[in-house]
Parts: sequence; C-alpha cells; structure tokens
Amino acid sequence: MTYMVTAPPQDQAVREGDPAAVRAVRAVRAVRADRAGGAAHPLVGSAQAAGELGLTRGELARAVQLGIVRAGPPTTGGAARFARAELARVRAAADGPPEALRRRVETVAGAQAAAEVLGVGPSRFTRLARCGHFTPVGYRINRYRAVVWLYLTAELREFAEREPDMLRGRAPAEDRDLLAAKGDLRPRAWRGRHVGLLLRRTADPWARAAVLAGVLPEDELRAAVPDPAERTVLAALAPPPPYGHPQVPAAAAVAEGLLRAGPPDEVHWYRTSLEFALTGARGQSKSTGERGPT
Repeated sequence: MTYMVTAPPQDQAVREGDPAAVRAVRAVRAVRADRAGGAAHPLVGSAQAAGELGLTRGELARAVQLGIVRAGPPTTGGAARFARAELARVRAAADGPPEALRRRVETVAGAQAAAEVLGVGPSRFTRLARCGHFTPVGYRINRYRAVVWLYLTAELREFAEREPDMLRGRAPAEDRDLLAAKGDLRPRAWRGRHVGLLLRRTADPWARAAVLAGVLPEDELRAAVPDPAERTVLAALAPPPPYGHPQVPAAAAVAEGLLRAGPPDEVHWYRTSLEFALTGARGQSKSTGERGPT
C-alpha cells in the first residue's frame, strides 16, 4: 500500500510523521493554493483587510472564525490573506454602516462584563453559563492561568430578550442538579462550536477529518488512526490554534486542555465522527489519488 499527500515524494520521514515533513506538506499546500488563487484574485493582508472593513485585526479574526468573512489562501508562512472580491462582498452585504459589522463580532470577556450586558449579577451569569445556556465563542488565559471565556454580545442580548424568566427567580431543577455535581458545560460547548465552525469552512474530506482528529486525545487518535502516514496527513492539514490561543508555554498548556474532548461520551462522538470522515476521505483518495491510501 502506498500513501500520497500534496507534498514532495514520500520518504521515511514523512511516513513516521517527522515535524519537518509536516512543515513541508504545509509549505507545498500554501504554494499550490497561492498559484491557484493567481493574479485574477488580488490578495491583501489582515491589517489592510481589517482597515477596509472598519474592523480591528482581532475583530477581523473573529469575523473569519464565524464565517462572516472568508479568508483566501494563506502565505507560505501561514499568514491570512483576503481577496479583494471577498472584501467587496462583505461590504455590500453589510446591513448599514461599518458599526453594524462590528456589532456582529463584538465580544465581552468574563462573567462581570457579560453579566452587565444581561443586567444580572456575575454569580447568576456564571450559573447560566456553566449550565450551557450560553456558548462561549473564545477564551483567554489570564496571568493566573485561569480560563476567561468570551461571549458574543449580540447572543447575550438575544438571550435576554428570548428568555427573560431565566434572568430572575430560582434555577431550573436540571441546572441545580448539574451545579450540585460541579458540572461545567462551557468547555464542551465551546469545542462543539469551534469544530462546527471549522467544518463549515472546508469541503475537503481530509481537511474535515483533520479538524475532528485535532479534538481527540493523543491515545484515542492513535487508536482511531493507527497508520502513522495518515496521522502525518492529518497533522499537516490541522487548522491553526484558535484566535487568542496563548504563546506562553504555561498558559498554552492550560488552553491545550480546552482543545481536547474530555467526557467519555464526547470522546466517543468525535472518534466515531473521525472514523466516518476517514472512510469518505480514503474513498476519495482511491478515486483521485490526491491524498491518503491508494
């Protein structure tokens, strides 16, 4: 059995998942994507794209995450770029002035700020968030290595209008049971949202499999994908860490735990989904010879 990826001819380093081989795969993909984009679709960097849309770079990153703005092929170094036609499309689709787009991506960090949006106390907001009534859109790791969740302001306001009774009175029985068990649905809810957004951004079956692989703990991934060559392909196609992922090793270690499925039923769901995705990806490779086993 041979293995084909969008990289130079396979060698033992690639088959064993050598980090240099993974980087080579990524570089070749970026070069080919750049050629595919061509001069017919001029590309600009993040800073310029953000300025043309009236956003900060952080707001632009959030807009990309949410699928509001589609990024073009990245540079060979992985930096995001944007087609001018896409920027024109976003401006044309915007409902009102540039502030309307900013309101769609506006976030608040932490329980205190989020509670102020809802008009409740921080403790009530934390209870609602832990019980899954809000899904975080991102995270930060503060200097105490604690997770600070980010929420879309627009979603908080929509919840307040839709569920005013949840902002006062006693918590529902199921919420009280979850809190008594010291449960917290925020990490799992965030992972589900993050994976869903990534899957929406690609139709490539191997790239979709890579998204699912990235959520599994290492031992589960090795069990689900025993072939090291396939794991190299999945590693090469893995999406970058989400916006706001820390670079400091101690904080990054905390954030890394958020990226991996935890509860057994969650792990089982992602593993089953990965196995299903790989079946389709392998079938495509047999018919096209582009990537994976042939």
